[in-house]
Amino acid sequence: MTGGARIDGGSVPHLPRHVKFRFDETRKQWVLLAPERLLLPDHIAVEILQRVDGQRSVDEIVGLLAEKFEASREEIAADVLAMLQDLIEKGYLGHGDRGP
Repeated sequence: MTGGARIDGGSVPHLPRHVKFRFDETRKQWVLLAPERLLLPDHIAVEILQRVDGQRSVDEIVGLLAEKFEASREEIAADVLAMLQDLIEKGYLGHGDRGP
């Protein structure tokens, strides 16, 4: 758990070792797997999670999505931050700040 840590644009989200994000052939959809837990993300969450690589910052992810969907960065950022924060609080994602 994060102990109340908030994600921001400079944060670099990543999947912890115990969490897997992959396409499940049986279900024919993307899944987020953690020990004894399964999350079936919607198509918007999949677009975001496909860009979570432990290297890109939230700002970079927002930029990629804003370009792909031709939407404002502010609108995209609000949705991305809310979704990532929720996944962090539930233990599906970790995050840190990018160093200098």
